[in-house]
Amino acid sequence: MTVRVRFAPSPTGMFHVGGARSALQNWIYAKQQGGVFVLRIEDTDAARNKPEWTEGILSALDWIGISRGSYEGPYFQSENAGEHRAAATRLYESGRAYYCDCTREDVQARTGSQYQGYDGYHRDRGLGPGPGHALRFRTPDEGVTVVVDLIRGEPTFENKLIEDFVIARGDGSPVFLLANVVDDMTMGITHVIRAEEHLPNTPKQQLLWDALGVKPPVWAHVPVVVNEKRQKLSKRRDKVALEAYRDEGYLAGAMRNYLMLLGWAPSGDREIVPWSVIEDEFRLDEVNPSPAFFDEKKLRAFNGEYIRALPVAEFVEACQPWLTGTGTIAPPPWQPDEFDADAFAAVAPLAQTRIAVLSEIVPNVDFLFLASPMIDEAAWTKTMKDGSGELLDAAVTAFEALESWDAESLKSTLEAVGAERGLKLGKTQAPVRVAVTGRTVGLPLFESLEVLGRERTLTRIRAARLRLP
Repeated sequence: MTVRVRFAPSPTGMFHVGGARSALQNWIYAKQQGGVFVLRIEDTDAARNKPEWTEGILSALDWIGISRGSYEGPYFQSENAGEHRAAATRLYESGRAYYCDCTREDVQARTGSQYQGYDGYHRDRGLGPGPGHALRFRTPDEGVTVVVDLIRGEPTFENKLIEDFVIARGDGSPVFLLANVVDDMTMGITHVIRAEEHLPNTPKQQLLWDALGVKPPVWAHVPVVVNEKRQKLSKRRDKVALEAYRDEGYLAGAMRNYLMLLGWAPSGDREIVPWSVIEDEFRLDEVNPSPAFFDEKKLRAFNGEYIRALPVAEFVEACQPWLTGTGTIAPPPWQPDEFDADAFAAVAPLAQTRIAVLSEIVPNVDFLFLASPMIDEAAWTKTMKDGSGELLDAAVTAFEALESWDAESLKSTLEAVGAERGLKLGKTQAPVRVAVTGRTVGLPLFESLEVLGRERTLTRIRAARLRLP
């Protein structure tokens, strides 16, 4: 039997990091088993679906390494509507489903509570199809439904506690539960690997598989992803869009690595490992069923490690979208003709060790490409104290006299300027840094001045001096 897994997102918004994790788990499992990864777009919610969301799903999958052409699909759930309706008809004709015209208010009136489920009122009343008649599945009165799950063991559900659930609406359109089952049957899905939140629906879906005469797939419900308060990640509250992390400058390799650690770990005392190791070692039955904490700080640290591991040439290439403002990346504060590729190449090794996401490259190097630095006024106020003007004057005089404009000469010269005034180098260089770069922190100062050049450095220090008493 060929293993066939599926990833079935809905095109109703940005691509959720939890969905990305599920996609990767399905992808790896299919690859390990010599199987097939199927992409199905569940697009039956016409009011919320947008073509751009579908393209966003495909682009996000491309980015994390599940590229177009390497999987089967994408299929669209809406294209299988005829099979959904046919399955509903078979269930009705076989006596496994019946029609009901009860409204929600009718159900509440009979049970006396909005929290009670449907009471089977129309089970044996012989109501036929018609406008406003929903089709309900006839759940067995006795016995249990056992869900064999690779991660959670054998969750068991008493059938008498499962209400006769709706499988087709009053207008005849099948609901998600039935459509999902029929699609998996039609596509020959053998393993369903999905988030824990779908587990409550699983006994209902398994009953549908049984009623339609097809063996259910192997189930595997991976743990829910939660935030630092142990709340399920929410689009409304948390930063969950994969595209947002991509556009901020997270590397695909770091994101893949981190997502796979949400509920699982490679062998040994290690977390940052080559993708080939994850592909080889990942096992579904080793996934921890407990909720998985999505720690953005940890992801950021991961990304910094991945950035520092890049060859410098690859780092320079990876920074280009932020330096040029291409794709979905906002343009930098300098004009295209102000960018100096050679200057950036000179400071790239310094920047590479200091940033955790690629978007941070812009505030680290903008002073090189702007006509004048973007002054952080809070930094200016903090740094430019009494005596700073006289210190800047001395720095200009000393720098003008330099024969060699290199980092070591600049450092020793400014160090001497500070020593004459009883200042350590840190105190001496702070006003110079703000005058030249606009900030109190950034790349190593003297290497930066070397790349910036004598004329531009002196011009900026003089301009800062004019702002002081």
